[in-house]
Amino acid sequence: MRVLFFGDIVARAGRQAVAQVLPDWQKKYSPQLIIGCVDNLAHGKGATTKTITELKNIGFNAFTTGDHVLNSPQGLGLVADDSLSIVRPLNAPAGTPGVGAKKISIGKHQVLLVHLMGQVFMPGDYGSPFLTIDKLLQDESLVKDVAGIIVDVHAEATSEKVALGWYLDGRVTAVLGTHTHIPTCDAWIMPKGTAYVSDIGMTGIRESVLGVKTDIILDRFVNDGKERFEPAETGTVNVTGMLINFDDNKGQASSIERLAESVTVAP
Repeated sequence: MRVLFFGDIVARAGRQAVAQVLPDWQKKYSPQLIIGCVDNLAHGKGATTKTITELKNIGFNAFTTGDHVLNSPQGLGLVADDSLSIVRPLNAPAGTPGVGAKKISIGKHQVLLVHLMGQVFMPGDYGSPFLTIDKLLQDESLVKDVAGIIVDVHAEATSEKVALGWYLDGRVTAVLGTHTHIPTCDAWIMPKGTAYVSDIGMTGIRESVLGVKTDIILDRFVNDGKERFEPAETGTVNVTGMLINFDDNKGQASSIERLAESVTVAP
């Protein structure tokens, strides 16, 4: 089975660029499951039903979130909507709406999509991603008969992501990092068959600082500015994703490949 996973898709420009690029990638790579991280989907912070529906209409099957989505009443409503095939962090505080793991049906197969939040340098009262995933993998009702298990680790510290990769090697199909918006060059198949990368990278404006207008960020660093973050909306968009091939009988990955393309979006 082939899974195409997009890292953080940032604002309108990111959505437009994905819509441009995805049809060609579908023809060329024939992914059977398309997943996207929507933590920055709507105006660079969080997501809405409208923006998620945009992605569903162009072929996305499921979504992960992150810290921003859970910081608004609208985001909490989104993760509670079972029709959206969206997961929030599995290790979120007790009582958080939604689920942190969901089976996604693809033809005759099911893939378990899991979302974890890091603890290091991350805000919020999140439990240990290590102990939380342990508990999940012991739940036969979730893991039995799934073709593969895809884990999105939304975290700041690369050390925490790498450690989770080693911890889960051979136990899940893929451990894919999101949140930092910068693609890393460490994609590989770990010794026991788990595909790993520390960060997929964002789909957002290149002429920016992690998708935010450059002048705002420079003012903050240089002058202690307080202007509200605004996403960069015009220019060249770097579209990035990871294509993972895996054996749907054993759940082991055979390859992981970074896909990247740059397109220009209009104002």
